[in-house]
Amino acid sequence: MVEVKRKDSESFESLMRRFSKKILQSGRVLQAKKVKYHRKPLNKRAQKLKAIRKEGIKKQREYLRKTGKLDEFLEARKKITIKKKR
Repeated sequence: MVEVKRKDSESFESLMRRFSKKILQSGRVLQAKKVKYHRKPLNKRAQKLKAIRKEGIKKQREYLRKTGKLDEFLEARKKITIKKKR
């Protein structure tokens, strides 16, 4: 636990600066960020399914690009996402 006591005739800003510096030095901020953004690794089955899905999407996009319908597809997709947000 980080503790900072106010010195005689010390301004609030300098007290906050000292406190912030102590917090950074203690490593609490880094530890909190690691916990906040940590994701469990996917299991092998989920990884395979994700790779298969990604490959299918790649093939579909490539087909649409070759046939010249990719722009239409992307425009239609934008409209769908805008409607969902409302």
